[in-house]
Parts: sequence; C-alpha cells; structure tokens
Amino acid sequence: MAGRRVLPTLGVAALAGASYYLYSAGGNPKVAEKKFEHDLASASAKVKSDLPGRGKEAQKQGEEWAKQAGTKLDHAVDDARAKLRETDAKLGAKMAEADKSIEHMKAESIAKAKELRKDTDKKIDEFDETVIRKTKEAKSGISSWFGFGK
Repeated sequence: MAGRRVLPTLGVAALAGASYYLYSAGGNPKVAEKKFEHDLASASAKVKSDLPGRGKEAQKQGEEWAKQAGTKLDHAVDDARAKLRETDAKLGAKMAEADKSIEHMKAESIAKAKELRKDTDKKIDEFDETVIRKTKEAKSGISSWFGFGK
C-alpha cells in the first residue's frame, strides 16, 4: 500500500517544485531552469562546506583506511599462503602413504603370483606324471594282448 502512495507523492512534489521555479521566473522556462541550477549549486556548495573532515582530514582518514585495508589484505594473503603450505604438506604425506601402500600391494601381488605359479607348476608336474604312468600301464596292457609281454 505504501508503495502505491510514494510515486504519486513524488510526482506531486516534482510538479510543485517545477511550478515554483516557473512562477518565480515569470513563466519563462529558460530562466526557471537557470534559477533551479543556481539553487542546486548553492545547496551543494553549502552541504560540502558543512561536511566535517573536509580537505586534509578527509585525506588523512582515507590514508588510514587504506593502510588498515592493506594490513588486512596482507594478513589474508599470509593466512592463505600458510594454509596452502599446510595443505601441500598434508597432500605430500598422503601421497607418500599412498605410494607406500601401492608398493606393499605390488609386493603382495607378486608374491601371490609366484606362489600361484609354483602351485600350478606342481599340479602340471603331477598331471604329467599321472599321464606318463597311465600311458605305461596302458602300453603294457596292449602289449600283453599281442604276446609281447612286459
């Protein structure tokens, strides 16, 4: 509701101000515009002269604020660098731990592969021996059929 009333109120105020300057200029819009600009410049100069800390004080205050901002920025940069170094150290430790773990797993895998190969070779040798033994038995059985005996 308040938003609906603000715009018309501002419009009425602007119309009243324009009417005042037009009336005081005797109906001449150019003169009314010049008078409005003069009054606006006068008001601006008065406000500027009444501001505390003009000139040197404002410059000193600005320099102090800049110095404080610079100090805060330096602290922030130093903190960020310290955190980056800390993170880098943690990352290095984790990478070293991962490398160690990988080497351990590699060594275990190689040992298991060697053991598996050894077991496989043993099973193959046993199979070969069984095949040879059974072949000899079969040969002797077939030879005896034809009278070649053992």
